[in-house]
Amino acid sequence: MSVGIISGLGWQELIIVLLIALLLFGAKRLPEIARSMGKSMKEFKDATKGLADDVKSGLDDEATPPSQQSTAAERKDE
Repeated sequence: MSVGIISGLGWQELIIVLLIALLLFGAKRLPEIARSMGKSMKEFKDATKGLADDVKSGLDDEATPPSQQSTAAERKDE
């Protein structure tokens, strides 16, 4: 969830949303749903971080002169 979405809700609205979720899914399913949402969010953050790292390393490779790229590749092979 985005901080902007949460900041627009008051405590009354959050209680209403939680009560509706409790009625729809039941007390036994809510912890399972919250756990799976947490795992999904963690995997999404890890994937986006990995993608950002790949893009950054690709930009760094383009910024270095070709002569330095070959020596960097040789160091990785060692």
